[in-house]
Amino acid sequence: MSDFGVPEPAKLSDLSAGTPVAETSVRLALPAEANAIGEIQVAAWRTSYAGLLPADVLAELDPAQFAAQWRAALVAPGEARNRVMVALAGRTLVGFAAITPSDDPDADPQHDALIAELAVAPEATRAGHGSRLLNAVVDTIRADGFRRVTVWVNSTDDVLRAFYTEAGWAPDGAHRELDLYGDESVRIKQIRLHTDPGTE
Repeated sequence: MSDFGVPEPAKLSDLSAGTPVAETSVRLALPAEANAIGEIQVAAWRTSYAGLLPADVLAELDPAQFAAQWRAALVAPGEARNRVMVALAGRTLVGFAAITPSDDPDADPQHDALIAELAVAPEATRAGHGSRLLNAVVDTIRADGFRRVTVWVNSTDDVLRAFYTEAGWAPDGAHRELDLYGDESVRIKQIRLHTDPGTE
């Protein structure tokens, strides 16, 4: 049991143990799941940023450091509409999504939400977990009163862009470049996609 009195989630390695998965689900994350979220984020980043970031930068990503930040966010989320959702296969946490009011310069944080992160463990992709997370995100932001939701994706990530566009998202014309070191030696171009979650 964790310090929060919640059973610890199964480890990602359990996915390959041959044990049948009883069910899939999406729900709000618990502080006790911060370690699993940090592991998934690092694994997903090492896949999605391969070839974009230097190999040594990717190798040095520390799941424990990410986990500490997620734990703090889950214990004290601040804004009531800051939410972290997790996808599970049985008891195994296989993906997560973080939602927040958008802080983009052209956004209205009262009405515009941002998917700050949506990631699925590489070994658990193509099993519908990403789609379930995305559907739950849209339902959640609709319930929270947002009128629009956006997400930034790397301009070269055709797979991720297709994932969103096949779900009805579209580019809204905004783009940006991330400068990793502040000296323009490593730059990552991103485009913004958006959708209207509709109303109940």
